[in-house]
Amino acid sequence: MRGTKPLLLSVSLTHFRFFVRVKLPTITAALTRLRSIVSYHLSLSLSSHQMASSAKTLESILFDPVARTLSLLDQRVLPHVVKVDPITTVQQTHDAIKEMRVRGAPAIAVTAVLGVAVAANLQRATFATADAAVTFLRDSLAFVQTSRPTAVNLFNAVADFTRTVDTVIAPAAKTVDAVIDAFMRVAHDYYLEDVRLNEGIMRAGAAHILARLPPSEATRKVRVLTICNTGALATSRFGTALGVVRQLHYDHRLEQLYSLETRPWNQGARLTVYECVEEGIPVTLLVDSAASALMAKVKIDAVVVGADRICRNGDTANKIGTYHLAVAAKHHGVPFYVAAPSTTLDPATATGGDVHIEERSTEEITHASGGGRRIVAEGPTLSVWNPVFDITPEALITGGIITEAGVIAPSASGTYDITAQPAVKEGK
Repeated sequence: MRGTKPLLLSVSLTHFRFFVRVKLPTITAALTRLRSIVSYHLSLSLSSHQMASSAKTLESILFDPVARTLSLLDQRVLPHVVKVDPITTVQQTHDAIKEMRVRGAPAIAVTAVLGVAVAANLQRATFATADAAVTFLRDSLAFVQTSRPTAVNLFNAVADFTRTVDTVIAPAAKTVDAVIDAFMRVAHDYYLEDVRLNEGIMRAGAAHILARLPPSEATRKVRVLTICNTGALATSRFGTALGVVRQLHYDHRLEQLYSLETRPWNQGARLTVYECVEEGIPVTLLVDSAASALMAKVKIDAVVVGADRICRNGDTANKIGTYHLAVAAKHHGVPFYVAAPSTTLDPATATGGDVHIEERSTEEITHASGGGRRIVAEGPTLSVWNPVFDITPEALITGGIITEAGVIAPSASGTYDITAQPAVKEGK
């Protein structure tokens, strides 16, 4: 378990910053929360390591901390082509995120900070002074933030790393090497932390879903429905919503995963199914518009989706199609969960109405996948709308918000306040 102590410190400090900034009114309370987080991660470290070392899982972010190299699995060409792109510059990092070679809110944030770290390392000979290296890091972080507008993880990571550069690295590091080496260490810790957060989400979500089964059905296997890709290809490893499914599968409690194809980029069909086939997870693929028919025909125990941003009141921005899936789940009485790390919580944004929704090229709809031929008629009366995300209102998130610390349950009235409501671990 090499590197466990630095990792635990990194995880704790990240959560500490979040709770000091958002949730806890006093330093005393913050220190109490910090101690509980350290204890929680210490209790998980052994089981997490055993699970991670024994599970076969795809990885989309390939980072070598010894060689200090970064490569990304190009998710646009999966599953037919496995193409790995080396990342050596900040521009390449920006382009990989913008072009969706890497996607998924956690993976975007991890890629951003690792990309800046690798680029700085390769350019260290060009910096005349430590101040020049600090300026490069600060400017590079600001630039990669412009790549995608909706995923809050990217903005949180840039803010936290910029603050670390300004308040920790710059005052202490007096040489170019010291600046870059310090940034590389915290970037690597951030990558490792994302893996740990996913493991916490996996356990908390799976336990909560199983705990909701009636006593007469407590030992049966469950059926889960999801949209988009929220697995190892969307994070550093394992995943969020698909991570919950993985845990059920590892525990031999998953009967079937139902995956929506997820138009227009088909992340469900191309990526989620790819992950499941590679790992032997039982999966059924269906078109997005078949979700309601499925819930009417088959007993679905939970809908679990990911998130790119969770507002203070619980409103959630996620892949387009999530909203109508939540409406269908509410109608059929199926618990609806959002699974995301605490880095996706955005208490600074009050409601979903305040979220900027990214719109992408109309050719993603009018042309066959992968830049193929046009499949839609042309004419002056035609317009095309291609939002990437939609907002699921808090009232439709009936199961809860799954984080690495547990499940935030809705209030008795079905509302959320992510700044005030404690997580409830393992469905208790």
